[in-house]
Amino acid sequence: MLPPIVFLRHGETAWNAEGRLQGQRDIPLNDRGRAQARRNGEAIFAARPEIAGYDFVASPLSRARETMEIARLAMRLDPSAYRLEERVQELTFGEWEGFTTGALRVALPDLLQARERDKWTFVPPGGESYAHLLERVLAWLNTVEKPTFLVSHGGVGRVLRAHLLGVSPHQAASEDFPQDRVLIFENGASAWV
Repeated sequence: MLPPIVFLRHGETAWNAEGRLQGQRDIPLNDRGRAQARRNGEAIFAARPEIAGYDFVASPLSRARETMEIARLAMRLDPSAYRLEERVQELTFGEWEGFTTGALRVALPDLLQARERDKWTFVPPGGESYAHLLERVLAWLNTVEKPTFLVSHGGVGRVLRAHLLGVSPHQAASEDFPQDRVLIFENGASAWV
């Protein structure tokens, strides 16, 4: 059985607030995102006082790194004591990064409709699908040997829900994934903190 994974999506960025597709663009946290990271770190520490013994892993994108560092400070831990993992970066939206879905609906309505019909396997121009992202994340997941605290992205959280909980790919790819809560995967189930 997989050890517990405490999953934290990075805090809000200006692009999140504007509804822009970020993908692998390196967009920093905004003030609200920093407050979310602090609150989430406090909540994790209260729920899991043993968290200091976990493996700490973050996506290399700055919004995930900053979230990790703020959360670790809130947990009374050295903010720099974690490692980066390329395989848990957000999926790339390719040429669509920086656009809102509203702008895409005007510019590329047929492609956006195709994505909305099947978000799991749809590949935006120059991008990757959730199915591709799952392959990357599984390569990392197969290396997890101890309880882990992971700071990553909404797409990664979605594919983890599909794989670890059996959530249908369509549902997993379409559901909202909050930035102000923590999701704990443990013993084949999950719980929000």
